[in-house]
Amino acid sequence: MNLLEGERLDNLQNGYWMIQDNKDFCYGIDAVLLSAFTKVKRGENVLDLCTGTGIIPVLLKAKTSGNHFTGLEIQEKSVDMARRSVEYNHLNAYITIRQGDVKDASQIFGAASFDVVTCNPPYMTAHHGLSNAYLPRAIARHEVFCTLEDVVRQAADVLKSRGRFYMVHRPFRLAEIMGVMMKYKVEPKRMQLVYPFADKEPNMVLIEGLKGGNSRITVEKPLIVYERPGVYTGDIKRMYGDGR
Repeated sequence: MNLLEGERLDNLQNGYWMIQDNKDFCYGIDAVLLSAFTKVKRGENVLDLCTGTGIIPVLLKAKTSGNHFTGLEIQEKSVDMARRSVEYNHLNAYITIRQGDVKDASQIFGAASFDVVTCNPPYMTAHHGLSNAYLPRAIARHEVFCTLEDVVRQAADVLKSRGRFYMVHRPFRLAEIMGVMMKYKVEPKRMQLVYPFADKEPNMVLIEGLKGGNSRITVEKPLIVYERPGVYTGDIKRMYGDGR
C-alpha cells in the first residue's frame, strides 16, 4: 500500500489495519469501548454515523456476525482513508463507506433500513470553547456539522422497529442525551459509565437505546480504564486483545 504524506498504518491486533493521519483526529479508546459495548446479532445490518476513518465498522466486523456494516462520514479526506482501509483489509464485501451529511441519513438510506445504528459523535456543542483552528479536528470534537439531536433523530428514522442504537458520549450531557432519545422514541435500555481511574469521576458514558422500547434501563457495573498511569485494567486489555 502507498500511504500518503503524514499517514500511518495502525495494527488493530485483530487481523486488521487502519490508515490514520498524524495531524488529523485519530480514533481513540472511545471507539474501542463503543465497539465492545455494541451488540450485533448474526445477519444484522449496521450503520455507523460520523464514522470518521471507519474504525467502528472494522472493529464490529472483527467481533460480530453482522451481515453488513456501513459508515457515513461528511469529510472527504476521512472517507478516502476509510475506503482505502476497507480495501487494504479485503472487506469490500462487508463494509461500505458513504460520504454524506448525518442530517441526510434517512434520505440517503431510506427509513427503517438498519437493525443497529452506532455513533461516536462530536461531544462538545458549538459554543463549548471551539478554539481548534484545524478544521478536521474541530469537526470531530465539536458540533460543527451536526448536533446530538440530529444524530438521534436520524438514528431513529433509519432504525427498524425494535432496532438498537449505541452511542458513546460525555456524562455531563447525560440528561440531555436521555431527553433527546426519549423524544424520538429511542428508549434508553442499557448504560455504562467509564472512569479513567477508580478514584476519578467518569469521563465517558456508553448507552444503548431501543426504538419503540418500554421504559426500563439497566445500569452496568462501572468500567475502569487504568489500574495506574499507563497500565490498562484487565477489562480494557481484553477489549484490545493480547497485543495491548
